[in-house]
Parts: sequence; C-alpha cells; structure tokens
Amino acid sequence: MSLKICVAQLNLVVGDLPGNARQIIDAAHTAHAQGARLLLTPELAISGYIAEDLFLRPAFIAACDDALNRVARETAGLGGLTIVVGHPSAVAPVDDVGPRCANAASVLCEGRRVAHYAKRLLPNYEVFDERRYFTPGQGSCVFTVDGVRVGLLICEDAWFDEPAAAARQAGAELLAVINASPYHQGKGAEREAAMARRARASGLPLVYANLVGGQDEVVFDGRSLAIGADGQLAGRAASFKENLFFVQASRAAAAIELKADMAPEPTPEAELWEALVLGLRDYVDKNGFAGVALGLSGGLDSALVLALAVDALGAARVRTLMMPSPYTAGMSVEDAHEMARRLGVRHDELSIRPAFETLRATLAPLFAGRGEDVTEENIQARVRGVLLMALSNKLGHLILTTGNKSEYAVGYCTLYGDMCGGFAPIKDVAKTTAYRLARWRNAHDPHGTGANPMPERIITRAPSAELREGQTDQDSLPPYEVLDAIVARYVEDNASIADLLAEGFAAADVERVTRLIKASEYKRQQAAVGTRVTRRSFGKDWRYPMTNRYRV
Repeated sequence: MSLKICVAQLNLVVGDLPGNARQIIDAAHTAHAQGARLLLTPELAISGYIAEDLFLRPAFIAACDDALNRVARETAGLGGLTIVVGHPSAVAPVDDVGPRCANAASVLCEGRRVAHYAKRLLPNYEVFDERRYFTPGQGSCVFTVDGVRVGLLICEDAWFDEPAAAARQAGAELLAVINASPYHQGKGAEREAAMARRARASGLPLVYANLVGGQDEVVFDGRSLAIGADGQLAGRAASFKENLFFVQASRAAAAIELKADMAPEPTPEAELWEALVLGLRDYVDKNGFAGVALGLSGGLDSALVLALAVDALGAARVRTLMMPSPYTAGMSVEDAHEMARRLGVRHDELSIRPAFETLRATLAPLFAGRGEDVTEENIQARVRGVLLMALSNKLGHLILTTGNKSEYAVGYCTLYGDMCGGFAPIKDVAKTTAYRLARWRNAHDPHGTGANPMPERIITRAPSAELREGQTDQDSLPPYEVLDAIVARYVEDNASIADLLAEGFAAADVERVTRLIKASEYKRQQAAVGTRVTRRSFGKDWRYPMTNRYRV
C-alpha cells in the first residue's frame, strides 16, 4: 500500500470566498495531476482564519456553504481524490442562545460530501476567541482513502489526548490535522514537540496541515509536518511560503510510515524577519494599498522598518520622508539619505522648523509664564504626523509607524505624532531584538533587495528621539537590556512586581517600568495594528482596562 498525501499550505484571505475556493480547486487539480489521493487544506480554508464577527452573520455562513459546494462541483472530475476542506458550518444553538456555527471540515470525494467533522476543543486564550463564535463538536470522524483509515482532527483537538484517542478507537490508522496555528517566536519547535507527543500517545502517524500568511496582526508560518507514530519528524514544509507539501504513506509491520521532504530549520533571526516581512506584505496587499510611506529619522527603528518594507514590497512601492527639526543631528539627515540611496527608494526632505515655530508662536499667549517641556517635544512629533498623513491622503500610501514594543510598553511615543499611521511593523519587537535584527539584516540579503542596507552609525549611535538638545532615550528610561527584560516578564509571562524583585531587578526600575506600562494603556488602545511575533503582543491577547487602579 502506498498513499500520496498533499498538504495545501495556502495563503487565504478572510472573506474572499470565491478566491479561497479557487485556491482550493487549483490545489486539488495540481495534487491530482501529481498522483495525490488525499488533499488537506487549512482550518477554515473557505472563510479564512479568523473571520471574527462575520461568523455571527447567517448570510456569511450560507455564502461559505455555497463556496464549499462550488469546490465539490469543480473537483468532481478528479477521480479517486479525497479532499478535506475547512469551513464554518451552521448548527442549531442550544436553547436558542449561543453560537450558531461550528468550526468544521467536510470530506469531499468526486463531488460528494462523504464525511463531516466539527472541532471539539475551542481555544479561548492568547489571540483565540473561538467560544464566542463556535459550538463544540462531538464524536470522531474516520474515513477511508485507498484502504487507509484516516482520523480527522482540527488544530486544538491535536494538542490534547482524548480526540486522537477517540479517533484511534474508531479505527483510525493515520491522523490528519488541519490547522490555523499562528506564529510567535519559538512556536514551530513547540508545535513539533506537541505533535510528536500526540503521535506517541496515540500510536498513530500524523500529517499536520497549517495555514500561511498574514491576517491583521496575526501571521501564520505554514511549516506543515509529517510525524511518525514513534514521534520522529518525517518531513517539514517551508516556513512563510505557500507550498504543496507531499507526504508518502506506506504500510509497514508496526504502523504506517511517512516520508516527505525536510525543509531546513531557520535561524531565529531569519524566521523572525520572514514573519515580519510576510505580515507587512499581506496587510498591504490584502487591503489594496499601492504602496507605503514612512518617516525616516536616521535612527534604528525607522531604518529597520524601511528594510522590512523594501523586502516585503520592493523599492518602487516604498517612499521615505525625512523631517528634520531644530534638534535633528546632521548625522541623522546624512544616514537617512544614505540608507534610502542604498535601497533605491524615493526620499524627500521637509523641514518642520517653520511649522514648529509657527505653532509655538500661536500658543505663546496661552503658555505665558510656563517654561518649555514635553509639550514642545510632542508638537514636533505631531507636525511630522500631520505631514505623513497628508502624504497618505494625497497619494494613497499606507503610513508605517516605526515604534517598537519597548516604546509602546512604557508610552515612549507621541499620540497623534509618531503613532500616526495604519500599520506598525515592529510593534511587537523589543528594542534589543531590533538591534539584533538590524545586524542580521546587514549581514544577509534574503530577498535580494540590497546588501548591508543600514549605515553602521545607525546601529552603533545612542538612540534618541531628538526632540530637545542632547536628548537620549536613557534620559527617560532604564537601559534597554533592563527595560526589555522587565517587559518580557511582566507583559508576556504575567510576572508580578514581587516576582521581578525576587529575580533581582532593581526596585526603582521595576516601579518605574510597571507604572509606565499601566499609565500608557490609553495610548496603546489607539495604536495602529502590527504583526504579532511574541507569545503576548499589545493587541488581541492584551486586554486591560484604561480606567484601572490595580497594580500587581
């Protein structure tokens, strides 16, 4: 016995039901032509993951069913091919309350629905909110392809023992798991370890089909898998790329054996870079923007965002604007110009001095008797925001904000100033990680857009907002190594102030950083969306009240 399985690692678009159906149909035709007998598509492939409150609209569920029927019709002639398609499915709510659909999958063969399964375990943590939308399924789904009994699971079902054990009890010899499992740093290794445990516990080999692509703040890495019954990795698809990943299953004495190609394990920096590139590219392209623009300051963060933008979109779709103030160092102007030249993007320069001085003069009667303070610093940032948004309105460019996670954590950013824009590519990247990524990108050119794009001085000089004479970030903040360590423990790990003190952090640093995190919530809730790459970003998985007197 030999069964060829194809995993369609697709980049789907939420709500593009005709387009998603077309991708599945095209994958089916290609898989069939290459001899596959089983095709697996990602979780909720018809609707895209996750369609949020679209799932609450009966018309949307009906339209998804129409799209599924189209897939069935247009693959009916592919003799011998079985297709697993993820989609929402209408259900009757319990006592006429609660969700009216299931996170489901249908098994199609030659135009017929031969089996159906509803996801049993609904995640409701991190970025997941599935209990708001779906009713949990019950029971198992086992179907036969070329004499092999295949047990179907959906994502979270495979992270726990019971669904896989129930599939085996129902006669499964092989597990097929369809997924929309989002990326964060280290998630690929976690996923492989979890699926290895599942294979060993159930005694069944496992084929894992994952989604790829960006959806708002979430990015999916693909990295589909084949794992033997002994828990050994038998194959891995490429990360962050659409792919038809083929797995050969053959019957052996002990269990069905799997063989597949093995994509190499990327370095942490290479993996993170590709996550950020794909998240940015898909947000721009799926929302129909012709190009992007950003304020290029001569500092590290905007340099990193520019390199990401060019890798994601190409130089022709990116433009930069340098907006020097009276406090902008000459080296900042020089380095911004040089980086734009190296990457081949259009670069313009507009001084904010006239507007800044006009605003100061306008406000002078109201500020009489008061010295200059952070108010004048923020006016400069807000003048830049006005100029960038005018550029966006006139030319249709999406403005990229350049703040990092360290700044968003403690509010080291100006509302309606440097926070202006529609997408924040490094919003979930700590400053220390930004330095590491900058050095990695200068040493590598993964997309062929230009080697060593960042002048060395951008990376080595002391970071500064340059909003007053002689300013550096460390005038207002602890060293970034300390700040980022506290943010990681407090934000991502839910460590308490007592925990941080016990771990040896200075009491003054802990008090300052945690106080600023709490006080900056109102800013973060008005911030642009940005790609999530850690276990907990300032987005869907960070939901704190702005009005709040509790500190822990």
